[in-house]
Amino acid sequence: MSRLFGTDGVRGLANGPLITAEMALAVSVAAARVLGQAGADPGHRPKAVIGRDPRASGEFLGAAVVAGLAAAGVDVYDAGVLPTPAIAYLTSDTGADFGVMLSASHNAMPDNGIKFFAKGGHKLPDDVEDRIEAAIGEDWQRPTGADVGRVVHMPDGHTRYLSHLLRVLPNRLDGLTVVIDGAHGAASQVSPEVFRLAGAEVFEIGTSPDGLNINDGYGSTHLDPLKTAVRAHGADLGIAHDGDADRCLAVDATGTEVDGDQIMGILAVALKERGVLARDTLVATVMSNLGLLQAMEREGIHVLQTAVGDRYVLEEMRSGGYSLGGEQSGHVIFLDHGTTGDGTLTGLMLAARMIETGRTIADLGTVMTRLPQVLVNVKGVDTSRVDTDDHLLSAVHSEQRSLDGSGRVLLRRSGTEPLVRVMVEAPTQEQANAVADRLAGVVRERLAL
Repeated sequence: MSRLFGTDGVRGLANGPLITAEMALAVSVAAARVLGQAGADPGHRPKAVIGRDPRASGEFLGAAVVAGLAAAGVDVYDAGVLPTPAIAYLTSDTGADFGVMLSASHNAMPDNGIKFFAKGGHKLPDDVEDRIEAAIGEDWQRPTGADVGRVVHMPDGHTRYLSHLLRVLPNRLDGLTVVIDGAHGAASQVSPEVFRLAGAEVFEIGTSPDGLNINDGYGSTHLDPLKTAVRAHGADLGIAHDGDADRCLAVDATGTEVDGDQIMGILAVALKERGVLARDTLVATVMSNLGLLQAMEREGIHVLQTAVGDRYVLEEMRSGGYSLGGEQSGHVIFLDHGTTGDGTLTGLMLAARMIETGRTIADLGTVMTRLPQVLVNVKGVDTSRVDTDDHLLSAVHSEQRSLDGSGRVLLRRSGTEPLVRVMVEAPTQEQANAVADRLAGVVRERLAL
């Protein structure tokens, strides 16, 4: 039987085989028992903060989660539609026992997911998720009478999160013109509002969610509308979020993309100059471009690499006491100010760096030179054998040797989708394409279902 939790909670087609109202109810009851310690102390009333992105399925799934938590004796504070990092922050700020976010992040609208935050707003380690999964369906003592949980709407969650973002911003953004693409998602209101409060002139696209249009042609996975809007408005910077706004990608005044690796490089240098980059170290994943590692070495910044997934970046940051980490996809974690990737905070910090230095985002982005990189997603294969098929592993080693230290090869199964990712970096785009095509062919041949 496959594991219920992936790299970022439970995710799949809403109302499909996995993400059902029944599952949401059951997993919420189990989470309440594991995270809320319901019934362990007669004097303790467990409390949880819940939020969601705007997708339509979040309405019925959210109702099921609230019902499960309250039935298990947890008082539920419903913050409504807010970004994932806002729910993580509110979980910590309110002293809640745990938090729940309903979102499928950058996935298309028909998908949805459920992720949990532990006390303090941190993502759960694997062993705690396993305990929740094991508790599903177990017999449990149902509270009755006054011991059932109460459900409270939390209208101040929005303003508390905005105030938090403004408090940690190092300088105002007066004089800067920014285009915000909210992906018709959870940051559609919050992100433009906080940039305006910080002094920027803001133009908006992708900020009219209707429950059905999340990530549909807008956001961090569809940058063309942002590039067009930045050029049309003569803006200094474009910021793109994903559906739950834990990511940020950017474009410069010409519409050229600034990816997550460049963003991490820019911010690492900024924090080092201010003397607040803990141990002069950046935590990234194995997917980060080799150019970032080379650039950080020149800047006197050490890079630690983890498995893919911002939860693993966060685990390394917490265990080592590091302050900055993230992923090429645009998840950036400022551990001094938050417990998870925060796309709005990342965008604010980029904009603040532009004001602080008087430099354009294009100029700041030259901190690193990206090696040509190709990412091929191979679908319809048995992902469980990607690390054990000898012929495939031999092909990977052969291609790595052919690059002779001037590039690298990485194969990994996706933690959020049923596919294998083939990533290749090489001195030229043609060489990277050729290696990736050959390896993708081997994956299809060897791992065919």
